[in-house]
Amino acid sequence: MKLYSAKVALFLLLMVSVVKAQELKLVKVTIAELEEKQYSKDTVAVAAILYKKGRTFFTYNVKTGFAANHEFTFRIKIYKKEGLHWADFEVPYYIGYEKLKEDYLTFNDAVTYNLEGGTIVKTKLNNEGSFKTKVNENWKKASISLPNVKAGSIIEFSYLLKSENIVKFPVYDIQYTIPVKYSEYRTEVPEYYIYKTLLKGYVDVQSESKYENGSVNYNNEYNQSNTMRYKQINNSYIAKDVPAIKEEEYVDNLKNYKASIHNELERTRFPESPVKDYTITWEGVAKTIFESKDFGEQLKVSSFLINDLGLILKDIDSKEERLKVIFKFVQEKMNWNNEYGYYTDKGVLKAYADRTGNVAEINFILISMLRLAGISADPVLISTIEHGVPVFPSRTDFNYVVAMAEIDDKQILLDATHNYTTQNILPLNALNWKGRLIKQDGTSNEINLVPTVPSVVNYNLSAKVYASGEISGEIKSRKSNYEAYRFRDKYAGMNSDSYIEKLEHSYNGIEISKYTIVNKNTDLLKPVDESFAFKSTNQSEIIGEEIFLNPLLFFTLHKNPFVQDKRKMPIYFGYPIQNRYNISIEIPEGYQVESLPKGINLSMGDGSFSFKYFLEKKENRIQIVVQSETKNAVVSAEDYLMLKDFYQQIMYKQKEKIVLKKI
Repeated sequence: MKLYSAKVALFLLLMVSVVKAQELKLVKVTIAELEEKQYSKDTVAVAAILYKKGRTFFTYNVKTGFAANHEFTFRIKIYKKEGLHWADFEVPYYIGYEKLKEDYLTFNDAVTYNLEGGTIVKTKLNNEGSFKTKVNENWKKASISLPNVKAGSIIEFSYLLKSENIVKFPVYDIQYTIPVKYSEYRTEVPEYYIYKTLLKGYVDVQSESKYENGSVNYNNEYNQSNTMRYKQINNSYIAKDVPAIKEEEYVDNLKNYKASIHNELERTRFPESPVKDYTITWEGVAKTIFESKDFGEQLKVSSFLINDLGLILKDIDSKEERLKVIFKFVQEKMNWNNEYGYYTDKGVLKAYADRTGNVAEINFILISMLRLAGISADPVLISTIEHGVPVFPSRTDFNYVVAMAEIDDKQILLDATHNYTTQNILPLNALNWKGRLIKQDGTSNEINLVPTVPSVVNYNLSAKVYASGEISGEIKSRKSNYEAYRFRDKYAGMNSDSYIEKLEHSYNGIEISKYTIVNKNTDLLKPVDESFAFKSTNQSEIIGEEIFLNPLLFFTLHKNPFVQDKRKMPIYFGYPIQNRYNISIEIPEGYQVESLPKGINLSMGDGSFSFKYFLEKKENRIQIVVQSETKNAVVSAEDYLMLKDFYQQIMYKQKEKIVLKKI
């Protein structure tokens, strides 16, 4: 069984063919296009991108040098009212440069086409439909809302992004959640710049590269018009009939797998100048971040913590206990303002005084307190799941930071921003492949964020079947690690009545009484224990003098979660998990076991998935032991059919009935 790897998914799965690219001229919108009621290749599509074209070219200024210009044009057909939101379009752009001018973005030629009385009517966007807003200190976004849009409309617009940042181009997306009829992207790069290009996704792309003459006009220092001539590298990428990327079960972040083009500057080679290498490593990125006054300098500010630290650590000697006390103190004292990032905003000193801060401020306070207590601790940079898997080493590819403590060569990941996290239990959206640990000396190394220790759920069920078909009994369950965290995060704040009602519904309408829970939100290092009594009238079927019973009762898997014929994206489970069921069923008086399903011991591939199922009659009881285990957090798409078949066998086995016959 081949496990999914980030490199395979991001670099190897795109099929590329080299052909002669054909220039597509943007023809006028036609009556036939406006009359179209559905997209022929995807009849359920609410909208379709009929045409997308991008062009990246360079301009020159005698004072600042070359700048990159990125033009994009869209034509989108709205088929259904559910697709109207495509008329609201926004583009983020960067303003947080230290030495460069902030990026500039403008929308142009935005128009809506409608068919009225057999005539094409154009409605142009006015100034009221265009907005620019500040997202944070580093980003702005430009937005448009096209007018007079309804089902049947065609919208068209362009935008231009100008940037002095030539290290990375904006990502060119080929694939969207709606189909794309035609997509074309061209880059015209002066020979002085060599870019590394990555094509990501699962779509056929036609590509061509040419070495041709190029030139740029500019004004010299005397404001005289000049022309610079050079060779340039022209690349083109064309994709046709691109299917919509669809949401699937067990996917971490859909945008990690959609077809797109990425360009990063690799080196420059100007005449009479040495070749300059721009390839950035994660080591370099980490060092740059660490040297910032809002990162490394904040980790040096710690004297304000000494008094509180002395109070909470009084008479505590062991590092393990000190870590536990410090983490709980910071977690309970500090309130997260829901702001992401790895730089502090107002600084750790003010955040501590306010008892509120962003993720960096809270976890930097945690790191500083651990260090003061004699525990080795350092920050770990993370890109959260919704932020995506980093493609190239870049500061903007991180958006979160947690702490890592080390005691006796044991590494412990910590995040004090959330209520129910604990040692080596991070928020679920932080479990995103790899993080980057930054040491106090500025060096760094890669940290695996995917858990390797299984989260276990134990169920112990004792039940009695009555001649009427009713079943009653008791259940005890224990959830550990991420299963305990997931439960607390979802249900700890819910009142008991609402939770019991939800539990009854999830267990196929059973009636619950005598519900108790231990360690719901107290000692987060310990598991969550639940117990309750239950009654049910719909877990068995009586036919004549026989009672038919699902061995796993309301734990029975009725539907295979994997129903597609094939799959291109890897299967993401988040963390390894093990479920254990120990079920004891008492036979009603006057009945005997007519038949029991046979046990089974399934293992998939190299044992990454297993399912063990054993049944045995002992006197007047039936003992059932089930254990299912998923050892890997992520499974390769090429193993999808094997996984689908594995679950299908489990489902069929669980549907086999215990038959009780009246004596």
